[in-house]
Amino acid sequence: MSLTGFSCTAGDVYFELFVATDVIIGSLNLHMALPTVRFKHARFSARFPETYRYSKSHYWMAPVEGQEGVWRVGFTKFATRMLGELVDCDWKVPAGGPVEPGQIVGWVEGFKAASDVYCVMQGSFVEGNPYLKQDACVVRSDPYEVGWLYAVRGEPEEGHLDVHGYIAHLGAIIQRMAEEGHGEEAAAEE
Repeated sequence: MSLTGFSCTAGDVYFELFVATDVIIGSLNLHMALPTVRFKHARFSARFPETYRYSKSHYWMAPVEGQEGVWRVGFTKFATRMLGELVDCDWKVPAGGPVEPGQIVGWVEGFKAASDVYCVMQGSFVEGNPYLKQDACVVRSDPYEVGWLYAVRGEPEEGHLDVHGYIAHLGAIIQRMAEEGHGEEAAAEE
């Protein structure tokens, strides 16, 4: 495996961008990990895919390769930390149904909490992730690839953020939580 990257610190926030690649000699298997930006603030640490888009409500959005106009949506690592392990989910919108930002499209249930799932896209609902019925815990263990929540054909909501905008937003939230005495809930996890 080879790593290429850089890091920097701005106040209490630590950023690290890296790209990891695995090449298996003697076969056609080439695996390239998502380029990510590492975020560390106080006791919370996570990596966020560099090319994804993010909502201020802690969802990520990524275009699906080979499916023009289709985007997958999932929880950020911060959101999964707050929810804990998921045990079940369901979707309220049928395939092809119209969706808009702020609309409730389903729900998730975890050990720590149950939550409605909101749409952060404008367009038509494609599907919920069928794998989540077999193993909803993958939303926490692999939130950016296998653990996506739902797919939409359309466009991200207005005001979506790139990774650096989301990290700045997240840093402000975690700082506010720490000032309010909620620092233990945001304990370290990567």
